Amino acid sequence: MNYLIVHPENHNKLKAVKAVLKALDVEFDEAKATQGLESITKSHKTIVLESLKEAIDEVRLIKQGKLKGIPARELLDEL
Repeated sequence: MNYLIVHPENHNKLKAVKAVLKALDVEFDEAKATQGLESITKSHKTIVLESLKEAIDEVRLIKQGKLKGIPARELLDEL
């Protein structure tokens, strides 16, 4: 599972982002800026930390030549 944190500039943009996510049938949680990251549950924190560890391990393997990376441009084009 992947996570995305967005910071819409105003209420209209927030509504638009939520509408797109609903149209794509994407599950999402809301947290107000005043709540900050404390509103993320412990399980979410665990998932994020595990994902970061996995990403660091992959970078290490790429640097060692044991795993093939992709060019940054190709990664951006996929987005």
